[in-house]
Amino acid sequence: MSRLIYFIVLIALIACKQKKQTKDIDYTNNFRILSQQEKETYLQKATNIYQHTLGNNFSGGVLVAKNGQIIFEAYNGFKNPLLKEPLTDSTPIHIASISKTFTAIAILKLYEQGALQLSDSVQKYFPAFPYHHISIQNLLSHRSGLPNYLYFMDTAWNKKIYATNADVLQYILTNQPTVQSLPNKGFNYCNTNYVLLALIIEKITKKSFPTYLQENIFTPLKMKHSFVFSIKDTNNYIPSYQYNNNPYQLESFDCVYGDKNVYSTVKDLLLWDQALYNHQFIKPTTIAKAFTPYSNEKPSYRNYGLGWRLYIDGADTLVYHGGWWHGNNTLFTRLIQDTATIIALGNKYNRGIYAIKQMAEIFSNDKLKELDF
Repeated sequence: MSRLIYFIVLIALIACKQKKQTKDIDYTNNFRILSQQEKETYLQKATNIYQHTLGNNFSGGVLVAKNGQIIFEAYNGFKNPLLKEPLTDSTPIHIASISKTFTAIAILKLYEQGALQLSDSVQKYFPAFPYHHISIQNLLSHRSGLPNYLYFMDTAWNKKIYATNADVLQYILTNQPTVQSLPNKGFNYCNTNYVLLALIIEKITKKSFPTYLQENIFTPLKMKHSFVFSIKDTNNYIPSYQYNNNPYQLESFDCVYGDKNVYSTVKDLLLWDQALYNHQFIKPTTIAKAFTPYSNEKPSYRNYGLGWRLYIDGADTLVYHGGWWHGNNTLFTRLIQDTATIIALGNKYNRGIYAIKQMAEIFSNDKLKELDF
């Protein structure tokens, strides 16, 4: 009898060990390994598209992945064209509005932890806020009706002073600029929303937004070349460049974050992409909220979720975000059903970067879309 019990316990231990090993494997990479032939086919197609869409004037990095595996990667141009410093896979580039994806997911993480509700009003965190009935979800989905701080502060702000998120909030409290619409009446892409979301994160966590993202996202996910630029970093500013290689100088709104100001690399963004697929940071049910369309007033394939643009046509869901700031053009596209990812970051103004979306043709013929940025 004792031998039988020992045998049963032994089998149970082995089964538990195998179950744990399977769970670990699924957690880090739950995709099918590509065959060598698949890799070579993808590489050839991606190379052809890269060569036809981006000329020699391109400065930045491009990465295409399938099932979490890199099938194409290219770097061109310079970190500093005046000094001829080559741009490499470890050169941080301002990802512009792709930054909003980090702000949104950080908010959803706090929601998951019970630290906030998506229905919370802005007044809950800033009682003097002059516009009522604007929820956190309205901010996330660009349905707040608020005006864009880059416009209403442009002529009024002292250009010799670097504005912060707190300055934007204080300007709103003091001057009460005219709103675009009443809350939740329609989609209006607005950077002010994400400036406020970063402030809400700081209010809840008692940490600066750059510190919170570093401690909770960049470091755990081993995104070694990613950070949030803020006013304390002005002496280490990394410029982007114009057509003629002249650098963009640091300007008055360059220290405002949440809507922009994450610096990263294509490889680090692939780690971000994989963390979302593998649910390392937030749960599948929470991710589903982010990828749900919330602007349905007009019939369209295009929509916006919580921090992500969406293209839904029944065949596949494209979850993506583009960005532009000074000389930076950026694109981050995720083909959900195809488990494929296309990332392009540029530090020298070149709208051809957005044409890299044609890489979607590699995976399915119906994926070539006119995406919004």
